[in-house]
Amino acid sequence: MKKEKSPVYSIVIPAHNEEENLIPLFAKIVETMETLNGDFEILFVDDASTDGSFGLLEQIAALDSRVVVVRLRRNFGQSAALAAGFDYARGEVIVAMDGDFQHDPADLPLLIEKIHQGYDIASGWRKQRVDNFFTRRLPSAVANWAMRLLSGVPLHDFGTTFKAYRRATIRSVNLYGELHRFIPALASLQGARIAEVPIRNTARTAGQSHYGLGRTLHVFFDLLTVSFLLRYLTRPLHLFGKLGLGCFAVGSAALAYLLVEKLRGHAIFLEHGPLLLAAVVFVLAGIQLVSTGLIGEVLTRIYFEGQQRRIYAVSQVIGRSRKAGIL
Repeated sequence: MKKEKSPVYSIVIPAHNEEENLIPLFAKIVETMETLNGDFEILFVDDASTDGSFGLLEQIAALDSRVVVVRLRRNFGQSAALAAGFDYARGEVIVAMDGDFQHDPADLPLLIEKIHQGYDIASGWRKQRVDNFFTRRLPSAVANWAMRLLSGVPLHDFGTTFKAYRRATIRSVNLYGELHRFIPALASLQGARIAEVPIRNTARTAGQSHYGLGRTLHVFFDLLTVSFLLRYLTRPLHLFGKLGLGCFAVGSAALAYLLVEKLRGHAIFLEHGPLLLAAVVFVLAGIQLVSTGLIGEVLTRIYFEGQQRRIYAVSQVIGRSRKAGIL
């Protein structure tokens, strides 16, 4: 049997309840991609939509053999949906974009061109944003500033999904939680070359936004996670060990002072009771933090040496046979 030729480009689109946007988005992607040299495929990942999105995607896949639809068993979230799309994609250049039509497919060639220029990631930059200032733009500006500071990656816009990746680069990044926003920072651990490309940000014309001010706290926790991963993923003892030794040193110094006071005839419990309690707590905290660091080192070894688990479960795949597309 003749082996099926792999496409050059894969467009990965996670979608959850985007029924009204899917057809115009699909049509614009096809119109744009057909102007480029090289075959392409479009992978829609239906993240357990409750509207008519999946039925509509079935119809699109039936009409165009370049379309593949991956349906997840439940709503796993955007990072998991993207991870599923990346696993099933076969293109050498993989582009991710949202299904809400706020990313203009006409910008696809701009991102793809950066990959052809030798970059590993071309990250979209919503230079002129049309979102609400207080609920979207202001929290995003703060998060982007913090991410630049923590990661050392000089991007203006970490949050947009609209990015192009070299296949080998995106396959080296494991996604979980909501870390899809920080793929460039995570890829920088592998020495990825990253370029930023200004893209258009269009207003949502149909459907309901899945983002809001309530997600800001999640982003803050993700920032802490990414910061830890960038600095201490392979050496957790360097973080917990420093904290532990600092606490142990403070506690030991306090106990040494109390011992001198005891030898000088002072009543330690009566005169320095709170200090004694604090010193003991600091010593114990130091021991616990160092122990946590050692446990972290062991877990790190297990993580890197153990089998990887996927963060999603597929219910159905519509389109060409996809078994070869999964790692």
